[in-house]
Amino acid sequence: MQKVAFVTGGSRGIGAAICRSLAEKGYLTVVCYKENKESAEKLADLLNTSGLSAVPLHCDVRNEEEIISAIAYAESLGELSVVVNCAGVVGSGQVQDITAEQWHSVFSANTRGTALVCREAAKEMIRRHGGSIVNISSIWGNDGASCESVYSASKAAVIGFTKSLAKELGPSGITVNCVSPGVIDTDMNRCYSEEELQALADETPLGRIGIPEEVAEAVVFLADASFITGQVLTVDGGFSL
Repeated sequence: MQKVAFVTGGSRGIGAAICRSLAEKGYLTVVCYKENKESAEKLADLLNTSGLSAVPLHCDVRNEEEIISAIAYAESLGELSVVVNCAGVVGSGQVQDITAEQWHSVFSANTRGTALVCREAAKEMIRRHGGSIVNISSIWGNDGASCESVYSASKAAVIGFTKSLAKELGPSGITVNCVSPGVIDTDMNRCYSEEELQALADETPLGRIGIPEEVAEAVVFLADASFITGQVLTVDGGFSL
């Protein structure tokens, strides 16, 4: 049976790199997107014309019904073997200025969405007694970041959820791990000026910021690792040392 990988936030940046890497490993990769339909379709077409297998799929992780339908569709394609929760949003500002709506919006996407995708995927994985889940957190979820309390909190929650779920699903043969990227060259970090990016690179022991493919390598490693679970793999060039 065809092995299927399901990637939220798969249309660009880190998510797109993860989709490419999983497709190259032989998975039929479901490229989930919320708004970037054109990018998701272009990526899927590129992979398919390269002899790999991918399908684009709309899935807003803030919408429970869409998650349920998306996971069901992925399971109809074959054996849902890998789930990667990469969809997320940023949230910044001093804590006294953050509205209740901002807290709800960020946690709805970053934390609740991740949990609901895992919930739906786990049902079939438990029945089949196997599978791999990789959640994407952030170094700010590891250590916190000034003026990014809401984002840091949502990503820290992903780490706690990952460790709890690893204990819960381990007896069913399912691995659950987390990758915490550092400063990566993606659209999300276009908010930084060239000077700020250079300063961040200078603070990194490896002397540069990362690229999405380097995060994808870590995700694929954990997806394939049969005796690693409940771990947080930080991909940040040593920034958080």
